[in-house]
Formats: sequence, structure tokens, C-alpha cells
Amino acid sequence: MDIAYHAAILLIALALDAVFGDPNWLWRRLAHPVVIIGRAIGFLDRKLNRLELDESERRRRGVLTLTLVVTAAAAVGWLLAWTFASMPYGFLIEGVIAATLIAQRSLHDHVAAVRDAFAGGLGAARQAVSMIVGRDPKRLDEAGVSRAAIESLAENFADGVVAPAFWCLLFGLPGLFAYKAINTLDSMIGHKTERHRAFGWASARFDDLVNLAPARLSGLVVTAAAALTGRDARAALAAMRCDASRHASPNAGWPESAMGGALGLALGGPRIYSGVAVDDPWMNGLGRQEAAPEDIGRALKLFVASCALHAAIPAAALAVLVALG
Repeated sequence: MDIAYHAAILLIALALDAVFGDPNWLWRRLAHPVVIIGRAIGFLDRKLNRLELDESERRRRGVLTLTLVVTAAAAVGWLLAWTFASMPYGFLIEGVIAATLIAQRSLHDHVAAVRDAFAGGLGAARQAVSMIVGRDPKRLDEAGVSRAAIESLAENFADGVVAPAFWCLLFGLPGLFAYKAINTLDSMIGHKTERHRAFGWASARFDDLVNLAPARLSGLVVTAAAALTGRDARAALAAMRCDASRHASPNAGWPESAMGGALGLALGGPRIYSGVAVDDPWMNGLGRQEAAPEDIGRALKLFVASCALHAAIPAAALAVLVALG
């Protein structure tokens, strides 16, 4: 398979996801691919991750888990691609499958739900934001809820949209399935808790690795979208240059600082997870900390523009490759 074929699949997937999102009626009847991946990870976690084992053995078992899950996911992707590639218009079916693993519409809708929930008061907004972030919502004021929603939007633009599209463009369905497996491994076992610090170490580090390029690309896309929509692209670039590397994650700081700069907001900063205070640095620290529900709406408009600009990348690649024959 070549890049042009993958670009065609990706364009179909992005378009379908933007229009339809996740069809809940379907996933009530069938298990979503990520749910299946999660069940496999949970099974291996229960069977292999024994607290009585020493740390080095648990790390080895974590590497084995990572290898098994990612290899199986890539193999499923390869089998699907091999099956449909030989069919007339099989790329359309591949595009439909790929759409289930990209999260433009669902991300937009979840963040929009936080904005809309403010109409019912701060309590309703806290409940809505608890669906998309891990911090304690009861400790968040209006500004905290608003910032949390915008930060989630920025970070998940990178690992829910740009990264899966990046690996799909390069390697088709096998790359996309492998990436989603890596990302799910990180979200389930890539934590610095007593249970998962050793067992999930390899998954967390590998997730960092495969997101290095997409995270930086996402920041650039947000910056370009800011320029095209009259936002402060210069501030977005400055925030990435000054603050992205200060984030606790090697990747999340890029889209967060870019969005913060573009909107004139300070994102990140100290927050509380499970009762534990985390003193994270501010992204675009000179920006306004008192975010409001209206800022969520501004962020959503920038997100939509970023998604449209991001979709232009495979479209341009496809056009150039077709022109070159």
C-alpha cells in the first residue's frame, strides 16, 4: 500500500467522523475496537501484573504485554486492510473502519457539553467536565472547569485526532490500530501508581515516543488555524517555544501552549488529582487565568478550524501524489 491509498482512507475517515461521530446505536450492539483492546489489556494486567514480583520482573511482563497487544492490534489492522484492498472500492470500507478510531466529533461534543452545562449552574458543569478529565471536579471553580475543558480539547486534539491520522497516513489500518492500542495501554496502565509504575513503564514511554511528532504537528496546526481565523498565532508560537517543554508530559505541552497562546489564556498550572496536589507549570503563563464558559466556545471554534486545516494535509498529499502519477 502507498501513501496515496492511505491518504484516501484517511480523508474518508475524517469526513465520516466529522459528520457522524461515534454512532452510539451501533456501539450499544457491538463492542467498539478500543473496548476490545481494553479488555485484552485488563486481562493481561490481572494475569501478569503481580505485586509480589520484583520491579524488574514486572517491567519485563509489562514489555511483554505491550508487545502482545500492539502486535495483535497491528495484525488485525493488516488483516482488514489485506481483505478489503483486493475488493472494488474496498478503500471505502477501510475508511469507515478508520473513522471509528478518530475522535473529532466526539471530542467536540464532550467539550461543548461542558460549555452548555454552565446553563444549569456550576454543579452541572463540574459533572460534565468530570466525564473528560481526571482531576477532582468538586475543587474547580468556573475558571477551573473552563480551563480543564479547554486543556482536554487541546491535548486530545493531538492524541485523539492528529496522532491516529498521522499513523494511518503512514501505515494505513495497521498503523492506526497499533497506535490506538499503544494509546489505550498508556491510559489504562501507564500510571505512576504502586500497581502500574513498573508494569506500565514500557507502555507509557512508548506512548510518549509515538506521540512526539504528532504532538508538535498538532501545535503547529493550531497555530496555523489561529492565523487563518484571526487569533493570535504569534502568541501561540511564542507560548510553544517558551512553555511546551516545561509541561510534565513531553507532548501535551505543545497543543496546550499553542491553544493557550492563540486564545490569550493561561492553561495548565496547579491542580488536584485524586486528592493529591500537582504543581504543574502554566502554559502561556502571561495569559488570562480566569477562563470563562465563553472561552470554551472560542476554543471549540479554533478546534473546528484546526480539524479542517488538519484534513487538508492528507488532501494535499493525495493531490500531489496523484498529479505525480
